[in-house]
Amino acid sequence: MQTIDAIAEILKREGVEYLSCFPTTPVIEACAAAGIRPVICRQERVGVGIADGYSRVTNGRPPGVFAMQYGPGAENAYSGVATSFSDSVPILLLPLGHPRERQGVFPMFDSIESFASVTKHLERLNLSNNTSQVMRRAVNALYTGRPGPSMIEIPADVALEEVSEEAFYWGGNVRRSASQADPDDVEAAAKALCSATYPVIHAGQGVMYAEATDELVELSELLSAPVMTTLLGKSGFPEQHPLALGSGTGVMSGTVYHFVRRADVILGVGSSFTKHGMSMNLPAGRTLIQNTNDPRDLNKDYDVQFPVIGDAKLALRQMIEACREIVGDTRRNKPEIAAEIESVRNAWLSEWRHKTTDAGPLVNPYRVITDFQQAVPADEAIITHDSGSPRDQITPFYRSGGPRSYLGWGKSHGLGTGLGLVIGAKLAAPEKMCVNFMGDAAFGMVGLDFETAVRSGAPITTVVLNNSTMAVETGAMERSHNLYNTRDLGGNYADMGRAMGGYAERITDPAEIIPAFQRARRQNEEGNAVLLEFITNEEIDYSHKRAF
Repeated sequence: MQTIDAIAEILKREGVEYLSCFPTTPVIEACAAAGIRPVICRQERVGVGIADGYSRVTNGRPPGVFAMQYGPGAENAYSGVATSFSDSVPILLLPLGHPRERQGVFPMFDSIESFASVTKHLERLNLSNNTSQVMRRAVNALYTGRPGPSMIEIPADVALEEVSEEAFYWGGNVRRSASQADPDDVEAAAKALCSATYPVIHAGQGVMYAEATDELVELSELLSAPVMTTLLGKSGFPEQHPLALGSGTGVMSGTVYHFVRRADVILGVGSSFTKHGMSMNLPAGRTLIQNTNDPRDLNKDYDVQFPVIGDAKLALRQMIEACREIVGDTRRNKPEIAAEIESVRNAWLSEWRHKTTDAGPLVNPYRVITDFQQAVPADEAIITHDSGSPRDQITPFYRSGGPRSYLGWGKSHGLGTGLGLVIGAKLAAPEKMCVNFMGDAAFGMVGLDFETAVRSGAPITTVVLNNSTMAVETGAMERSHNLYNTRDLGGNYADMGRAMGGYAERITDPAEIIPAFQRARRQNEEGNAVLLEFITNEEIDYSHKRAF
């Protein structure tokens, strides 16, 4: 047995079924021999995205795993790893390393040094008989505290060394650990929350990692408190629920805008309250309660009057009991709150109806999103967006179908991230219709990895919103575009999809949007990857952008 065989056996015992990867690394052969299916990507950034999307849907158990060669392979993977780190996604990375005798020699790329700022845990496997201990530490990092990428560099010479039986350990015995919050902190926070006139719950992706959706719903219903989600937390609270406001990012729904602007107390659950380009800034002067399992989040960007450090599921249960002691059931099922949410949502949607029902002549992206929701029930799909306009157009309007039915992202990401995520999602949940919405610029970055979905038997649907321009850059590139047409793009992406072996359509008639999605779903069910190219207008209006 060699070191790589021990690693493959450990991965198998941890429940790993897929290895996203790109040659050359002997880890691929070892995993294939162990019954772990390699999924070969076209570029390393997308391969990391496949592992990322897989972990988001499985909640990290088993984790998505990506392996790559030393040097260029590790270098090309960097932006994908930075994406996973910024979104706190638990993936396991297995870069090959230069042989030990060449480590530290200029200009050899050093994964340990270079990835230190974008991983939660990293370690070099310098002794083959330490394989068990090193892998155990890496897996433990995936399952404890704030999630994030865990990396083990395997020097090329160590990878092929013989190992003893001590290199193995029985996988599956690393348990997820979680801690309750301080009872005094919970009691103080509960008093503030129960005294609020207009409370709003601000739910982040920590709700999903803690599997705390049921507790979040229970607290919301106990206090009749409306719930909004962050971009990463979108789908952590069921968006069909009468108390759901939708997601708040750099853009937001009318319901989020109305209720957050009015809120006097905001309870953040599983949320970092981080200020960044894809977050919704919290309005000033509100009382803030923040539950997080990472103390680094507290008072980072806001003055938090009531910190609650602990696992979201356990802390929510404590909060429910504390609030019930204060208010009993006196606030439960206040129909006027749900009625107000519905009224505000309907008024907001009516303002956008001319776009969501636009009859042409070009397809409006907002109608694509609206018609998709009519064609495919939200609880039967997993969708994700891409950077730029698709993200800002989809997130306020799409109402997801439950935990992990929407993969939101946007803190530190390159164009094209969504394609890898949705391939990973399909591997993790083959029963779902998995759809990524991307612009033509994003397709230009990673479009050839549509062939990865075709070749790997991952029947996804990729939606390309093709307006032949970078519309989101209209204001930023006005002079250069007037002089040199710098925003213009071109291509027939449906032709490319067919050339790569998938089923593809180019849709120009808005009346064909719903039938196209219905045909795509049938093709997916028959095992075919689908590319739908919609010829759209240059839509640059967004809902309540930068409202606070």
